Amino acid sequence: MTPLAAAFRRTATRVPAAARRRWRTAHPVRRLRWFRNGVLLAVLATELLYAVVANQAGHRISAAERTGRTISDVRKASAAALRATRALDRAFTTEDVTLIGTGTAFVNTTAQVNTDVTAAAEGNAAGARGETELQFVQGQLATCVQLAETAVATYDNGSRRDADASALEALTAPDQKDRTGASIADTGGLIAALDDLEALEAQARHAQLSSRWLAPACFWTVLLTPVLVMLVLTGATGYVLAGHFRRHLSPLLLGAVLLTTAVAVTGGALVTYDGGHPSAAPLAGHWVTLASGLLLLAAAAVLAYLAYRPRLAEYRFRPS
Repeated sequence: MTPLAAAFRRTATRVPAAARRRWRTAHPVRRLRWFRNGVLLAVLATELLYAVVANQAGHRISAAERTGRTISDVRKASAAALRATRALDRAFTTEDVTLIGTGTAFVNTTAQVNTDVTAAAEGNAAGARGETELQFVQGQLATCVQLAETAVATYDNGSRRDADASALEALTAPDQKDRTGASIADTGGLIAALDDLEALEAQARHAQLSSRWLAPACFWTVLLTPVLVMLVLTGATGYVLAGHFRRHLSPLLLGAVLLTTAVAVTGGALVTYDGGHPSAAPLAGHWVTLASGLLLLAAAAVLAYLAYRPRLAEYRFRPS
């Protein structure tokens, strides 16, 4: 063992022993001061952690809600593309395309696809992959319109057979498959590209809702750890009061514990609810909720301070 490691080991063994000696020789009043400071620190920790958890969870829930709107826009674009397919097929089947062209219905539905895709681009949460897919979708849409217009321009009033086949294929062709049978993205038509885009945004939304700040094991542990510390210190306070002062715990201290626990549990419950019901204004991170929780914790700190004051005020000297 090196001299440095030996010195560290001796120090590590002496510190707990020194702490135990200090605890055994400490005056009960000094112990109460330690407990009071520990309780106040636990309330402060609850206050800070509650604000952090609510803020971080709120950001991720709001982002997931925006991504949900993006997915909805993509689905609307896909539905409009399907209507455009039917409108184009109907125009070439039942109408004289040399007079009406691709038809008003096809023009309107492709314009709606463009509007929905533009709206989806504003809330893209899939990063660079999402931007690439959006560009591919817009390119496919432009290709579909161009092929449809070309089909009209080259139509010779003869048989309708396969006149718009290229345009319809650009709209409805499925993604190609690899050797394992899995779809290869960006190898199909417009509707398949929109499905690929929806899948990317759904993955991004799942990642947002899978954040550590929304994991129950994480935020419940963060919120309840200071409360558990506070309960231990409260129990130790009751032991010292009963053994050295023949007193019971102050109702004020119990009130402080109840307030702190209520805020922590309520905060955890709201984050749990928000995680299952994403919205633009999560309840846990709402300013009214945050302000109410912080005020209640401030009141808990005041109650804790007042609970210890009578016992500490009985001794005017500072015990060693």
